[in-house]
Amino acid sequence: MQRTIREPVSMEGRSLHTGNTVKLVIKPAEVDSGYVFKRVDLPDEPTVVAIVDNVRQTERATTIGEGNVKVHTVEHVLAVLRGCGIDNALIELNANEPPIGDGSGMFLAQEITRVGTVEQSKAVSFFELREPVWVEGEEGAYIAGWPAQNFSISCTHSSQNGLFTQYFSWQYDPQSFVSEIAPARTFVFYEELLPLIEKGLIKGGSLENAIVIRQDKVYCRDPLRFENEFVRHKILDMIGDFALFPKRLKARIVAARPSHFLNVKFVKEVQKAYKNYLSHLMPVENIPVGEGALDINEVMKILPHRYPFLMLDRVLGFQDDVKAIGQKAVTMNEAYFQGHFPGHPIMPGVLQIEAMAQLASILLLRKAGNAGKLGYFMSADKVKFRKPVMPGDTLIIEVEMTKARGNIGKAFGKCYVNKETVCEGELLFALVEG
Repeated sequence: MQRTIREPVSMEGRSLHTGNTVKLVIKPAEVDSGYVFKRVDLPDEPTVVAIVDNVRQTERATTIGEGNVKVHTVEHVLAVLRGCGIDNALIELNANEPPIGDGSGMFLAQEITRVGTVEQSKAVSFFELREPVWVEGEEGAYIAGWPAQNFSISCTHSSQNGLFTQYFSWQYDPQSFVSEIAPARTFVFYEELLPLIEKGLIKGGSLENAIVIRQDKVYCRDPLRFENEFVRHKILDMIGDFALFPKRLKARIVAARPSHFLNVKFVKEVQKAYKNYLSHLMPVENIPVGEGALDINEVMKILPHRYPFLMLDRVLGFQDDVKAIGQKAVTMNEAYFQGHFPGHPIMPGVLQIEAMAQLASILLLRKAGNAGKLGYFMSADKVKFRKPVMPGDTLIIEVEMTKARGNIGKAFGKCYVNKETVCEGELLFALVEG
């Protein structure tokens, strides 16, 4: 179920980039509201929803905005909320950037742990990647995501001179987030300081809230909290930027030298994948069909196949007795999903081929003299599987008879999901007496 914070928590201090003195208050929020920043310092107290479409800037931090209202450096707050398992929160600010604290998310994470969270009345909305998502940046930087049943990040980070190369792998868990990710502080290389100052950034930066790396030396107020604190902070930033995608993501993330720019680029690709997933759930419309459509009862009068091996729900139509279009609604009730695969259901490709073969058999079995015969599948050639088929998809099957002599038939078939080809191949089959 969705969760929100049990009671408000607050934090005061200077912001990193703008240098303003600011107070932040995180308050409970209603279900499905997500993360909303509220500028209480402005007339009418305008809000900015933390979604990737509202990202305005990604240089050294992530800035979001709606209209003329902006909030800078939102990633640490968002990381703490997502990392602590909070789905809905109202974040009030009396300036345009949250306080940086000690450069980590530790204080807020500890405060949220102290007050606790509240379970809400609606289930969490997840999105599991269906296909790999990959983005690349400069100098070998990349982020890749693969389908998984949970959320994890494996990250490698190094400086341009190759020093301080660090690696860490983390799997989502609120408790481990508080102890292993939230305490990691922001850092900067000494060579970057002057260019950042010239751009008007890090006005509130100091050794109180950041680690400075100069060649092989590390300068900070307190000793390093982890041997690999830098890469852990990179993961903190990734968690925060990924929270700009409103669904809980299920994916295995592998990254090298990530940045806010690359994080946001990756989230935008995930959003595209999600929209593509939604399109697969839309009703199939405007399918060109000919005469003679068959419902399931008429299909079963022609085909001997029965549960769990009947791969056609209906025949949408025929064209000149050489082409047919069929349909199969793929649901979680299919028996094969129990083992293919547990936790990540995918329709076996061989069953997509079987659906094409059954539809091609109907083309021949409808001919005079073929009633009562059985269609034996003999071979498949030039088969290609292009996209996975999953529960909720509507499979459209199209076959065209390319050769028919006696009881032997050859056909070319394709399967579609939402007008995108998922499978295709050439089929050879024979009709025998039943």
